Amino acid sequence: MSNLYQIAIDGPAAAGKSTVAKLAAKRLGAFYVNTGEMYRTIAWACLKEGIDISAPEKVELALAKWTMTFQNDGNGEIEIVFNGKPVVKAELRTADVAMASSNVAKIPAVRAWMLQKQRDCRMLGTIIMEGRDICTIVLPDATAKFFITATPEERARRRFAQSGEVAAGATIKSVAAEIAERDKQDENRPIAPLKPAADAKVIYTDGMTPEEVADLVIATFKEKAKL
Repeated sequence: MSNLYQIAIDGPAAAGKSTVAKLAAKRLGAFYVNTGEMYRTIAWACLKEGIDISAPEKVELALAKWTMTFQNDGNGEIEIVFNGKPVVKAELRTADVAMASSNVAKIPAVRAWMLQKQRDCRMLGTIIMEGRDICTIVLPDATAKFFITATPEERARRRFAQSGEVAAGATIKSVAAEIAERDKQDENRPIAPLKPAADAKVIYTDGMTPEEVADLVIATFKEKAKL
């Protein structure tokens, strides 16, 4: 595509945003940007360094000595470089990091620190960015906006299919309860709460394949961009 476009995707945990965004990005020749991994990186660093994430002032002090940049990984995705080293994605895919990232994301200083970094990804080219507040805060002028969701039970089943995402002994019921609790946190935080943008297309993905959702995203985007 000769012009640069931004496709913004929001939605709750385990709704299938990442899978759909990757599929759509590959088919459109765009860069895939996962902002959830950016917050997971901060959560992972806090856990690794023993920083109390329930004390926002301690996390804010740590931010002052940390750096986060992004680079093209050569496969159509954005690679996070934290303190000068590429982040190992497998280390972010744990139940502890997933829950900690929701708490970290509530800290105003973290979101302020992250905002311009996320917007700077636009300089790499056409992007598909997904997260919790992309349509509402990060890319409010995106070409096309989507809110992708599913029931907690459906999302729990998907989370079970993701390696390292659930704790030992977890059940569909317990994971669904955890997801519902995280939804409550994300929807009720005072800064950048999870909610559909007024002009976002809401897609309920229960019973849909990732390919079907990607088809809908691409068709809607092309209509908006008049391609």
